[in-house]
Amino acid sequence: MARNVEIKARVPQPSRLLDAVLDLADRGPTVFAQDDTFFACPNGRLKLRMFSSTEGQLIFYRRDDLPGPKLSEYVMATTAEPDALRGTLTLAYGVVGRVRKTRTLCFVGTTRIHLDDVDDLGHFVELEVVLTPEQTVDDGQAIAEDLMRQLSIETKHLVHRAYVDLQAERPGERG
Repeated sequence: MARNVEIKARVPQPSRLLDAVLDLADRGPTVFAQDDTFFACPNGRLKLRMFSSTEGQLIFYRRDDLPGPKLSEYVMATTAEPDALRGTLTLAYGVVGRVRKTRTLCFVGTTRIHLDDVDDLGHFVELEVVLTPEQTVDDGQAIAEDLMRQLSIETKHLVHRAYVDLQAERPGERG
């Protein structure tokens, strides 16, 4: 499985953070919409990410719900028929939630920086430090912590739960 170390944080001033990210970025920004459907999965999380009616990714991942930089292990498979796959997975496993967002993606080295505007939740930043086979989790945590300092991401804004969990915690939300 591929691995990364990641953090997620609420963003109180999105335009200010975007400027800081653009000052550091090697590549980007790329802006696109994502529509993630989460399915019941006892061994981690399973989501279908739709970019369009002909482009999607099925993603399985495992990550502890802990504050601060943490390991995520994942596998992705692309699909040209995301609607049909969503229907099949819905029948097989059941939907536990759906998250729609606009994502701005930038890169600093191998680290993916996501600036997310999540429907009904607000603005967030995610840092995903993609690990090479020889890198340790400690290496990834050090890179994430350094980027947090450079981008002035405060620990009080860190979020340890997935967007789908945050939505489920809101009264009256069903995904």
